[in-house]
Amino acid sequence: MKLTSTLTAALLPLAEGAMFSKEQYASGAVMNKMMAAKEAAWARNKAAGHYDNKKWAGFKKASNQTAVKCENGFAAAVPGDADQTYKCKDIDMYDFKTHEELGSNGGEGSGSWGWSGEGRDFIAIGQTDGAAFAEVTSKGELVYLGRLPAQASPVIWREIKAMGQYLVVGSEGENHGVQIFDMKKLLDVDPASPVVFDTAKDLTGLFTDLPIGRSHNVVVNEELKYAVAVGAAPRTDKCAAGLIFINMDDPTKPYSTGCSPQDGYVHDAQCIVYRGPDQKYNGRDICYGYNEDTLTIYDVTNKTGPTAGTIISRTPYKGASYTHQGWVLDPNWQTHLLLDDELDEGEIDPGDADPESPAIDGFPVTYIFDITSLEKPVNTGFYKSSTRSVDHNQFVHNGLAFQSNYQAGLRVLDVSTIPEDPTGAGVEEIAYFDVFPGDDGEEGGGVALWDFGTWSHYSFASGWIVINTIDRGAFVVKLSNFKYRGHGKRWIRGATRH
Repeated sequence: MKLTSTLTAALLPLAEGAMFSKEQYASGAVMNKMMAAKEAAWARNKAAGHYDNKKWAGFKKASNQTAVKCENGFAAAVPGDADQTYKCKDIDMYDFKTHEELGSNGGEGSGSWGWSGEGRDFIAIGQTDGAAFAEVTSKGELVYLGRLPAQASPVIWREIKAMGQYLVVGSEGENHGVQIFDMKKLLDVDPASPVVFDTAKDLTGLFTDLPIGRSHNVVVNEELKYAVAVGAAPRTDKCAAGLIFINMDDPTKPYSTGCSPQDGYVHDAQCIVYRGPDQKYNGRDICYGYNEDTLTIYDVTNKTGPTAGTIISRTPYKGASYTHQGWVLDPNWQTHLLLDDELDEGEIDPGDADPESPAIDGFPVTYIFDITSLEKPVNTGFYKSSTRSVDHNQFVHNGLAFQSNYQAGLRVLDVSTIPEDPTGAGVEEIAYFDVFPGDDGEEGGGVALWDFGTWSHYSFASGWIVINTIDRGAFVVKLSNFKYRGHGKRWIRGATRH
């Protein structure tokens, strides 16, 4: 299928020139434009039948295979079917379930997160109408166990994190609140009788103290046992859609201790105890905020009151169009972080992006920041992908960055060289699994759009990776040339296939 951008005929330009103004970020005009463009694209594709899950249902490996192996650059899930032959490098495919097979009634995929208990791996797969639960078995099979329905009207934006055994689920649906669900309930579910959990009876807790009951994302600090709702509209509320802290000492009775409105809207964040070279902040509770046009770092050791916490620094960077999400390279010694920008490829309108953006040609960029001084972070360099796409979510585990890049699929970068060479020159893409074959023939190997592909993924310590896609469903894959050696250890290159 030939893919071109037809997103914005009805979307008025927001600014003269190449970049958005501070006022346009602050008012929400930039975010609203991006959300409208996405919703228009998804509605158009759904109406055209491009999200019809039935055509991908019933995945089965050949009887003599443990996996669909990545061979000669392709994993042929259905031999002879170009639409189910996936470009890949050193990643094998083990299973696949459509969103319909995962209990959704015509919904698309969004955020996802996992939990491991009693030697078993469980995944929560965000969908428009709720979250599907499945187990990833020791053989890489994705076994559907049931679902937690949406708490409000269906909206695709559903983000999920976990605090130990407790799943934390937020949504852009008005009056949805933040669901808290005990994943231990899944331990006793019989796959032959999947359970649709009751949103009134089966929740551990429900946090509702949000301006209109919605949030764009949720964040957790597992060590200090609290959650954060971010992007909770409207921006005119006292918390300004900033960090809203949720005390979870008792998950059955979550409550807000305060919020940080000082830098306005927070799109995503990572909150962790600081253990790094900046001695002034040693042991402090730090949130790294991805705030539309800056990396904003907060000290939130004090989470009480209407202006809880303090801003340590606000750092713009060349190419900033929509600062979206990021992750610290090593949570145990915080010297660098990676950041992605969701509009710097100019996918809505090239005029929206900074003309000096290193991603303006549609090849996404991972920005590298030196955070050895929390008060003066520095953008030291970047990694530029060789496949045209839009980057969305990334997480770093022991030297590898796992990225969901929409139509380009899961990309895995070896970022272990960054502390020695923060320019990014040593960063290497060591593996990938492209979940959307439809644009592989385009110049640059794809297109910079968010119509299809992966919104999110989750990597288990066992090595299994679940890729959640907007259009198809969920894939179970595993690196074939790297093996994880357990908690606190590293990925080892050259491991044998499983």
